[in-house]
Amino acid sequence: MAHCIFRSRALLSCRVMQSSDIILFASTKPLPSLRQRQKLQQQRWSSHSPLGASPDPLKKKVTVGSIQSLYRKGEPIAVMTAHDFPSAHVADAAGMDIILVGDSLAMVALGMQDTSEVTVDDMLLHCRSVARATRSAFTVGDLPMGSYEISPEQALETAIRFIKHGRVQGIKLEGGKEMAPTISKITQAGIPVLAHIGLTPQRQNALGGFRVQGKTSKGAMRVLEDALAVQEAGCFGMVLEAVPAEVASIITQKLSVPTIGIGAGNGCAGQVLVQVDMSGYFPPGRFIPKFVKQFGNVWAESLRAIESYREEVKTRQYPAKEHTYPIPREELEAFAREAEKL
Repeated sequence: MAHCIFRSRALLSCRVMQSSDIILFASTKPLPSLRQRQKLQQQRWSSHSPLGASPDPLKKKVTVGSIQSLYRKGEPIAVMTAHDFPSAHVADAAGMDIILVGDSLAMVALGMQDTSEVTVDDMLLHCRSVARATRSAFTVGDLPMGSYEISPEQALETAIRFIKHGRVQGIKLEGGKEMAPTISKITQAGIPVLAHIGLTPQRQNALGGFRVQGKTSKGAMRVLEDALAVQEAGCFGMVLEAVPAEVASIITQKLSVPTIGIGAGNGCAGQVLVQVDMSGYFPPGRFIPKFVKQFGNVWAESLRAIESYREEVKTRQYPAKEHTYPIPREELEAFAREAEKL
């Protein structure tokens, strides 16, 4: 077996020199500098150019351990949904601790009526897209309805697909104490689980719609019992949805893992919102839940930009000279003469 000695970490062109059983690879061409590589990227003329990596490649990767560290220090955990490469790219650049590929993409990305329509294959496609963009945040994929409720074995099989083929680091599933054996099965296989209790949208039909949970003493106790059960089963945290703020605070204080609130007040250990909702990427008049704060108006800005583009196309203002590629005058004249002969 010949031994290879590489004289350069990355070889652009090489000459091979063989000495007995030792093969030497020597670079005959210097590696391009960072400035040269950037210049080459700027000269890319195709319209199909990638968005690129995260702007901050030195930022440490978030792990279950660092999430627990944030929780122990009392630093709120910032969670945001994403459903494709661009939405994950911006969420990661903004410093999200966790990016959730939520089944809410059924409505906000695929135009479905509710989350019950989305399939495992749909989710895996979006998980892979999000994973490609995410360099720092911890990524979690949402198991869709029908992919985990039948048995713990079914749930584990689906969770493994999300890790292997969806390329996320953890999974989320809905349900309280009835799902504890399932959560235990998945975590014992080494897959981090984010639980989801309180209002569980996949079960809206059984709950009588999207209704606030824990509004009575008995109801609040059921949510607390669910929280304790999924914690005991091994989840690293839990989403607590549509629960009175005071109830959510008490539940959070009773736990040793973080709660991620959505419509549950600021007493939770962290917060999550659907990116399309909080960024305002929807037309005027669309219903949004009471707990959503709109931090931007992406729809208005996108509409302004696209309307401006349409106007400039119609009036031939775009493309301007600076948006076109040059040709030497003599070549253009030669081409015009040849074209005239046709």
